[in-house]
Amino acid sequence: MKTKKLTISAMFVAIGVVAGNVIYIPVGASKCFPVQHTINVLSAVLLGPSYAVLNAFCISLLRNILQTGSLLAFPGSMIGAFIAGIVFKRTKNKYLCALGEVFGTGILGGLVAFPIALLVMGKKTGAFVYIVPFLLSTVGGSIIALIILKSSVVLKLGEKYNNRR
Repeated sequence: MKTKKLTISAMFVAIGVVAGNVIYIPVGASKCFPVQHTINVLSAVLLGPSYAVLNAFCISLLRNILQTGSLLAFPGSMIGAFIAGIVFKRTKNKYLCALGEVFGTGILGGLVAFPIALLVMGKKTGAFVYIVPFLLSTVGGSIIALIILKSSVVLKLGEKYNNRR
């Protein structure tokens, strides 16, 4: 079981890192990355909160090392993944999971991005400036994840893992 989860996790990280070179929307100091939010929701549903946060961290770290991401990827992706994972673990509702991702990334991640942008990156912006682009990115990615989760193959895989937890 653990090998399967690690394999799926590695696949998500690889997709996230590769897609980061191709699919993103630059907005100020941040790069909106809807694929990250898709992966966050899928990881939360299929693998659980710990793997979702770990995947978000690994993708953010590798994208920063490869210079295809920014430091703002850490708070947005990791907070969203955590909230999505916890919500799904408690409710088993994929729609609430997606809403958790949107709230965690869009609102909380957007707020946490401000001090990072100011203190670490030297970007002087307003406290709420990252909320709108983070929300746009996470809403798009969460909708994509819900569409993917409608597929019977993904749902069967998710049910298999959720019944064993």
